Amino acid sequence: MTSNVDYYAALEVDSKATQQQIRDAYKKAALKHHPDRVPADSPERTARTKRFQQINDAYYTLSDPTRRRDYDAARSYSSFTGTTATPDSEFEEEIPRNPPGGFPWSAFGFGSAPAGETEDSHNQFSNEQFGGVFEEMLRDEGMAEGDRATPTGKFWSIVGGLSGGAMGFIVANFPGMVAGAVAGNRLGAVRDAKGKSVYAVFQELPQADKARMLSDLAAKVFAHAVGS
Repeated sequence: MTSNVDYYAALEVDSKATQQQIRDAYKKAALKHHPDRVPADSPERTARTKRFQQINDAYYTLSDPTRRRDYDAARSYSSFTGTTATPDSEFEEEIPRNPPGGFPWSAFGFGSAPAGETEDSHNQFSNEQFGGVFEEMLRDEGMAEGDRATPTGKFWSIVGGLSGGAMGFIVANFPGMVAGAVAGNRLGAVRDAKGKSVYAVFQELPQADKARMLSDLAAKVFAHAVGS
């Protein structure tokens, strides 16, 4: 994978943003454009996946002071040589990038490592990076706890309100009469979620439930950003 996307534009943040502003911008952009916000068969899925990859490439580079300094130097060089940014029509002018034949960030190693060169490796990198921040956000909301970001009762109560497809997770975490009352005749759907991180559990939820949880979390993150 190579990239000539402007990373600051990808995160919708100013080039003079602080490291905390970069992190906050990543949370907002990743939640806004996450592929799981739409059904698996949605025509938007491919474009969202590409955008999500670009957002994660941007955050990987800009979240580290050394990588960011090197990127800024390359970006300044691009401006000095007269390269101008033009919009990426696929995203309706949301992500400025250099025109064909323009300055390639990949020439300096940006947009490649550690995501790898294949679509699968890039998706895996994006998911793993997002997973860490996702768990942090759920800790902030009281839905995960500890170093391993294990789900809390609040998380399970929300999952239980999503759909019957999540019954197995509830049964695995609430014993006896409570489990029986919640699951009814679905005890055969018990799935052992012990030892899993909250993100691992999230990834196994039905698609519609993942979309709702991401949307709910996005609303909280955006509201916090507006109020801060």
